[in-house]
Amino acid sequence: MPKISLILGGAKSGKSKYAEDLTSNYENRLYIATAEARDEEMKDRIKAHQKQRGTTWQTMEEALNIKDLLEAQHEPNSIILIDCMTMWLSNLFEQNCNIETETELLLKTLPNCTADVILVSNELGLSIVPENALARKFRDDQGMLNQKLAKVANNVVFIVAGLPINLK
Repeated sequence: MPKISLILGGAKSGKSKYAEDLTSNYENRLYIATAEARDEEMKDRIKAHQKQRGTTWQTMEEALNIKDLLEAQHEPNSIILIDCMTMWLSNLFEQNCNIETETELLLKTLPNCTADVILVSNELGLSIVPENALARKFRDDQGMLNQKLAKVANNVVFIVAGLPINLK
């Protein structure tokens, strides 16, 4: 399935495991981790993801500049899994980056990437409306990012309770 695949879902929906399972036929697997271990809870989440993946991955941690990592990958039969786009967006927010500019740079890079790419992202728009303006802005920006990624993706899958629903 992958060339550019977007895997969407809620928290703990099984999206990362599903995305990882899509990579089993690739010789070269690069995992780009966008989360930063800033507290014990996040450290535990990262450890759980590492354990789930096993040792057959090359892992790179990059909070912001995933575009350059995509451009640098030229291995034959390779796949890049980016987990997750929501953390990337959060990192951009925190660093006061221009979200629109960074998103456009990524969107221009994805179709030219020689490796297949799987993007994991949270669907935040199915819950209650956040009570503060910053949280609403983040939710809205996440929704727009997901729409833009879905537009360039060849495949889009929504994961609910560990079950895939093919959208595109």
